[in-house]
Amino acid sequence: MIREAEYAESKADFKHKFAMVQKEINETLYYLDLLKQTDFLTNEHFNNIYEDGIEIIKLVTAIIKSSKASHQ
Repeated sequence: MIREAEYAESKADFKHKFAMVQKEINETLYYLDLLKQTDFLTNEHFNNIYEDGIEIIKLVTAIIKSSKASHQ
């Protein structure tokens, strides 16, 4: 979705695609949590991946907020 946002057809399309990215990352974190609960991932592996996911969400959220603020 981030690649698609690079070639968005409009500002609204750009914001929409990044909102979708945010949702997809959140869903990924949900599935990571399930993998941890079933002991498919060790706590160490889970924590490393989960922390990266949280950082990505923070970046994407900042991009969305910046995009909304600069295009109002």
